[in-house]
Amino acid sequence: MRIGVVTFPGSLDDSSALRAIRLAGGVPVPLFHASDDLKEVEAVVLPGGFSYGDYLRCGAISRFAPIMSSIIIAAEHGFPVLGICNGFQILCESHLLPGALTRNQGLHFVCTDQPLTVENNSTPWTSGYTKGDRLVIPIKNGEGSFQASAETLHELESEGRVVLRYAGTNPNGSKNDIAGITNARGNVVGVMPHPEQAIESLTGPSTDGLTFFTSVLHSLVGR
Repeated sequence: MRIGVVTFPGSLDDSSALRAIRLAGGVPVPLFHASDDLKEVEAVVLPGGFSYGDYLRCGAISRFAPIMSSIIIAAEHGFPVLGICNGFQILCESHLLPGALTRNQGLHFVCTDQPLTVENNSTPWTSGYTKGDRLVIPIKNGEGSFQASAETLHELESEGRVVLRYAGTNPNGSKNDIAGITNARGNVVGVMPHPEQAIESLTGPSTDGLTFFTSVLHSLVGR
């Protein structure tokens, strides 16, 4: 299965995402922000980093990249999309996901191995987990505080669209301890933690993140 990873100017974790896909058993396919060609991939990862230097707002410029025009159309037809950290910000700016990611509470960059709870395992990216699983996956962000209106939060909670929740200490002031969400259809997922940084015991705090990538592969096979 071919899984694309988009490189924007300022992307930092695109190579890690490509490696995670390969370790999971998929075929990693580099995609370039300035092209609208999805190269016949079956799912896409928007990686972490500082696209366009986070100027204006995080993800606000990347939202207008040619590749995003193709991704938005594909996502509206059920195409699996995962946004990690800066990728989550881009998905919110693109209105594929609701809410916004703002400056962390305390205005400090946070980098830590973060305990998490799986809240939704019905998405293509989380189907390999069991609801209630406890994970440890790194976070590294300065604008990772998920904010939304009371109406939007109620919608996310009542529809079971919170995918991950921070366990223990909330590291950035996100509403309802939200660490990741999905769209109403369930194919678009945004998470602030970095699953691609938790795929091997040698380099990560755990291998808990690898299941994001094996999940989507199994989901594609099952179609």
